[in-house]
Amino acid sequence: MKRIVVLISGSGTNMQAIVEACQTDRIDGEVVAVISNKADVGGLEKAANANIPTAVLSHREFDSREAYDAELLKLVDSFTPDIVVLAGFMRILTPEFAQHYHGRMLNIHPSLLPKYRGINTHQRALDNGDTEHGVSVHFVTEELDGGPVILQAVIPVFPEDTAADLQQRVHSQEHRIYPLVVQWLCSERLKLTDKGAVLDGNLLGPQGYAPD
Repeated sequence: MKRIVVLISGSGTNMQAIVEACQTDRIDGEVVAVISNKADVGGLEKAANANIPTAVLSHREFDSREAYDAELLKLVDSFTPDIVVLAGFMRILTPEFAQHYHGRMLNIHPSLLPKYRGINTHQRALDNGDTEHGVSVHFVTEELDGGPVILQAVIPVFPEDTAADLQQRVHSQEHRIYPLVVQWLCSERLKLTDKGAVLDGNLLGPQGYAPD
């Protein structure tokens, strides 16, 4: 059973999906801690209700990103994780933090990477007239939203859609694919190599795993 630490900044719906997958044996792991950079967010309450230890480390108490990430690294390591999962953690991580958990840290991003790195992805897809949008799970590297993609889910974009519509549609896919990728990593089917993400010994393409 792999030890999983989840980092959040908000409602924690992806964290909850991962916790429920662990509890129903769909993930060979256990969420041993949930850490937030913001107090009084819904995700902390969800974790507490599931009897999962929580911690808050506010970035506002530090003078620099480097100082914050150094302390965050110590806090995460205090739970001796095998895997670190970013689930709506709204912080740009330092290279030192990314390197420390190289090959052991996942993120989920609400776009079809490499499109729309960063924020406001749903509105950007609408502004560009995209007919498809979606979500990507990827390994975390030093490059912002630039680590190898593992799995994507595609949703349609309809003419009458708003950013809120896309967000809701993307969320439903996030809760489906994120636990699956976490399980791949927990079961050691998934690895990060110098060439990219490898699943079951096969190098994944730029869009990650794509079943026939």
